[in-house]
Amino acid sequence: MNKCLIIAEAGVNHNGNISLAKKLIDAAANAGADYVKFQTFKAKNLASKNAKKAKYQVVNTNDSVESQYEMLKKLELNVEAHYELIKYCESRSIKFLSTGFDDESIKLLYDLNIGLFKIPSGEITNLPYLRKIGSLNKPIILSTGMADMIEIEDAINVLIQAGSQLKNITVLHCNTEYPTPMRDVNLLAMNTIKEKFGVSIGYSDHTLGIEVPIAAVAMGAEVIEKHFTLDKTMDGPDHKASLEPHELKEMVTAIRNIETALGHGRKEPSQSEVKNKVIARKSIVANKQIKKGELFTEENITVKRPGNGLSPMKWDSVIGSVAQKDYEEDDLL
Repeated sequence: MNKCLIIAEAGVNHNGNISLAKKLIDAAANAGADYVKFQTFKAKNLASKNAKKAKYQVVNTNDSVESQYEMLKKLELNVEAHYELIKYCESRSIKFLSTGFDDESIKLLYDLNIGLFKIPSGEITNLPYLRKIGSLNKPIILSTGMADMIEIEDAINVLIQAGSQLKNITVLHCNTEYPTPMRDVNLLAMNTIKEKFGVSIGYSDHTLGIEVPIAAVAMGAEVIEKHFTLDKTMDGPDHKASLEPHELKEMVTAIRNIETALGHGRKEPSQSEVKNKVIARKSIVANKQIKKGELFTEENITVKRPGNGLSPMKWDSVIGSVAQKDYEEDDLL
C-alpha cells in the first residue's frame, strides 16, 4: 500500500501567537508527520457578529459571553504570519498546509503556491466555496463531518464540474463532535464512501486517544488528520480534544508500524518464520519398535515434532504399507 499521509492539525491551537505556532511545527516535525496544518480565515468573512459559539467552544474557552466572531478574531493568522510559518516549516522539513475558509483566504493560499487544498466539514454544502476550490484543479481533501451520502455526492459533483478530477479528490470520513464519542465514530462508513464514489479515502479524527486513526489505517485510510496541541489544559476551542506532542509521536509511530504490518497481501511463509517450520511442525514417527516387513498401523506410528521427516499429511498413504527397515521408538519414517 501507499504510505499514509499524516496531517498534524495545529488548527487554531496557536492561540494567535506565532511563537506558539512555531512550537507546534516543531512538535509535528519531531513526531514525523507529513504536514502541519493551520487555518486561514478572516473572522469577518467567516462568522456574523451575532453567531454563537458551539457548546464545546464555550466549555473549552470558559467564556459563554464571547461571540464566535470575537473568538475567531483572536485566532486569525495574517499574511506575514503565513510567510513566516511556511519558511519555518521548510527549515524543519515538514510541509505547510492550511484550510482556507473564505474566498480571500483561498486566494492567499493559492498565491502562496500551496499545492493541496483542504475543505473542512462545515463547507461541504457551500456551493460557491466548492466551485472556487474545484476551479483551482489542485489535489483536494474533503472532510465530511455532519454530512450524509447525498451531500457528499453533491459536493464531489460540484468539484468535478468546476474543473477538478475525481482521482485528485480524497474524501475523509469525519465526525465533528469534539471529542467524538466512540459510539458515533462509525468507521465502517469510510469504506462505504470509497465503494460508492470510487475515491481515495481517509479519516479526520476527533476522538480522544490514538486507537481509532490507527484502526482507520488498518482499514485502508490513505490520509489521517488529527488535532494536536502543546498542552491540553490551555484555553482555546480545540485544545482539549487534541493530542499532546508525545501522543502525536506515538500515533505516527503506530501508523507506520501498521503500514509495515499490512504487508503485500499474499499468504506465504515470511523469511523470518521459515526456520521455525522444522521446530513447530510434526513428522510421522515410530510409536514403538517396528521390524522390517511389518505393516505400519495406527498403533505403531504416531505424529511428533520435529517437522523434518515425512509430513503427517501422508498419513493415509503410510497406513498399511510395509516397513522397509527396522525402526526404534521415535525414529522418523
